[in-house]
Amino acid sequence: MSTRFSKETYLYWYELMQLIRQFELMAEEKYKMDGKIRGFFHAYIGQEAIAAGCITATRPEDLFITAYRDHGLAIAKGVSVNSCMAELYGKITGNAKGKGGSMHFFGKEVGFFGGHGIVGAQIGTGAGLAFAEQYRGTENVVLCFFGDGAARQGMLHETFNLAMLWKLPVIFICENNNYAMGTSVERTSNVIDIYKLADAYEMPADTIDGMSAEAVHDGVGRAVKRAREKGGPTLLEIKTYRYKGHSISDPQKYRTKDEVEEYKSKDPIQQVLHIILENNFATQEEINAINQRVDGFVDESVKFAESSAWPDDSEVLKDVYMDQNYPFITD
Repeated sequence: MSTRFSKETYLYWYELMQLIRQFELMAEEKYKMDGKIRGFFHAYIGQEAIAAGCITATRPEDLFITAYRDHGLAIAKGVSVNSCMAELYGKITGNAKGKGGSMHFFGKEVGFFGGHGIVGAQIGTGAGLAFAEQYRGTENVVLCFFGDGAARQGMLHETFNLAMLWKLPVIFICENNNYAMGTSVERTSNVIDIYKLADAYEMPADTIDGMSAEAVHDGVGRAVKRAREKGGPTLLEIKTYRYKGHSISDPQKYRTKDEVEEYKSKDPIQQVLHIILENNFATQEEINAINQRVDGFVDESVKFAESSAWPDDSEVLKDVYMDQNYPFITD
């Protein structure tokens, strides 16, 4: 079986997607079985190919911003697994000091700007990040992720207008997993092909198979190239599927088990693994070693989270209000 990508790329994709998957499964166990994690929790399981393809199609200097289903993208961008698990536990060593929880992961040092709980809010913020990069004269591109539900927010239309007007270096990525909470795309709008929303602004757009890391890499790569060459924004509708409910408490009565199983038959991790084994990129023993390494990272993250301290009471108002006095403010 011939491939367009290298052995190293497929092995990288496999390990990254496995790390995201196993992190989410462990976090779910710590939430449901052990009660160590509380609050909201939105798993990325099933959507891993998007994170994998986006990382290989971008540079480390490029910026990511997303909604509250953020664990997978944070890990892919380089936010440490230890700090991610600690954030879920509410510990001071979390990437948001234990204050943000599942929906507000953050990693400025690696170009990950959240994790946003307000539906669609990150769309405008993503364009703002792109404006800043354009203003500074960098070649950096912003990938702004949102769900199919957020595509119905007014923020999207206002942002699309300005992004095209100013030719901002931003890629708008709709991770269309078919359901906004429990409401299907077909029940929310007459326009069910979300990429067509770009037509009103004459914005380039495309639809991509989100269960394929290869397809994601190719589609994102084209959009990133256009943005770097000052061609402005692109809307990408990446069609994917979440295997779990909207959140951890979702009974999922709005879809059938057969539907879920149909998508699981297209599992992105298994697709990559099949190519690796068919092309002799790795032996089963080497795959087992990767799996063990991933399990080790995840187990270590749990130990790190459980041994970390809780935030001190003095942290309550920190990062909320500015402590310093500005020289232009007078009594």
